[in-house]
Amino acid sequence: MASRLDRKGLALGLAAVALSALGWWFGSGLAPQWWLTWLAPLPVLLLAPRVRRRWAALAAFAAYALGGLNQWSYLHGYIGLPMSTIVPAVAGPGLMLALCVLLFRRLLTRGRHIAAALAAPALWVTIEYINTQLSPHGTFGSIAYTQMDALAILQLAALTGLWGISFLLLLVPAAVAVLAAPQVSRRGRMAVAAVGVLLLVATLGFGSWRLQAPTTARVRVGLVSLEKPIRPALHDADGQALQARYMAAIDRLGAAGAQVVVIPETAFATAEATVPAFADAAQRHGLILDAGIDFTGDPRAERNMAMAFAPGAAMPLTYSKQHLIPGFEKQYTPGEDYRLLHGTPRIGLAICKDMDFHDIGRAYAMRDAQLLLVPAWDFSIDGWLHSRMAIMRGVESGFAIARAARSGRLTLSDDRGRVMAEASSEQHDADLVGELPLRETHTLYGRWGDWFVWADLAALAAMLVLAVMPRRTESRSGG
Repeated sequence: MASRLDRKGLALGLAAVALSALGWWFGSGLAPQWWLTWLAPLPVLLLAPRVRRRWAALAAFAAYALGGLNQWSYLHGYIGLPMSTIVPAVAGPGLMLALCVLLFRRLLTRGRHIAAALAAPALWVTIEYINTQLSPHGTFGSIAYTQMDALAILQLAALTGLWGISFLLLLVPAAVAVLAAPQVSRRGRMAVAAVGVLLLVATLGFGSWRLQAPTTARVRVGLVSLEKPIRPALHDADGQALQARYMAAIDRLGAAGAQVVVIPETAFATAEATVPAFADAAQRHGLILDAGIDFTGDPRAERNMAMAFAPGAAMPLTYSKQHLIPGFEKQYTPGEDYRLLHGTPRIGLAICKDMDFHDIGRAYAMRDAQLLLVPAWDFSIDGWLHSRMAIMRGVESGFAIARAARSGRLTLSDDRGRVMAEASSEQHDADLVGELPLRETHTLYGRWGDWFVWADLAALAAMLVLAVMPRRTESRSGG
């Protein structure tokens, strides 16, 4: 009999790991299927109260670690990260899920049913937040980015930042697992179901309402990325040839009615404080031209810079990238200042990896920006994900984004996260022009910041106290 039970437990465990790993494989990473992310934790949460503690933790770890291997070719092949970095990147989320499952199981087996449903998401958000404070890659890796195509869910970020989305993604499967646990009473099931349904319905209701907001203004934006040569000096023959090609593209976009044009990060290298051809194009077409420049004119500090040329301006407005990629951009000195163009609409400047960090979004929210111009440079296969990370900042802090990436995506997105126009530059040259709606948006997250995290931490502290309290007994049929 014991042998049959062991075989049954092993079969259940392997099935849970396999199903959960498949959910994480296809529901996370560079091109996630958003609906699978909601299901991915469920098999190991269902398993947790039915097996020993160590097997529940091992199953959760194995499921996410196996699913996380979907990024192997990206991390190892495209970016070339060492194993010392890749192993923590894959194993870390597995350990997070294992800890969440252990806390869930502890509370559930002690009759703390609502606490069990809330504990897994609360612990997950806490660990995610700590990681963003310590990691040089900011919010990269958050499961909230899996929901970028689920627009009604995405609007929650305007209230809570991405933290509320991550919370909900663990809350729903945890609540379902509590409902399916054999030791939970009818009263417990009803309470957990009420909490889960209320939060989910409130999120969908708020999201649907927010998506109906009217547009107050529109701007026509052109984006263009020309792949090669890479970062030529403007005074060299290659640089002059590439500049001529960009000028032809800018003329074409200007003729199509573009009022703003963005070209990618470090498209050229120059020591000069301006680019006369770009200033002339801005003047001739009456448009704003934001160009990514490798600026070598300061002997004390090379800068990854954006130069924004406006009609009638004697010199471009400049912005230096604040968040640099470790190793890849060691030659640059990070900037510290934010830049907002004069006049209306209120347009701010940022560059690529800056948008992985919510401090950039909140800084521009406090400056009432309506639109951010973002030259960027991606790693080809991460074009969808990295563009959507930038779009999340717009939803959180209330502004539209015009992002032009070399080897990535050209995207125009509004402050609700809708992608109004998109083209791929992952393998070839690309350009687009489109209408971008603007609004006067002030989000709760933009004003209050990470308030949800602090509420989450307080709730987690309370649940950890419950986890060490004596087991609560409860009648299965009792109220």
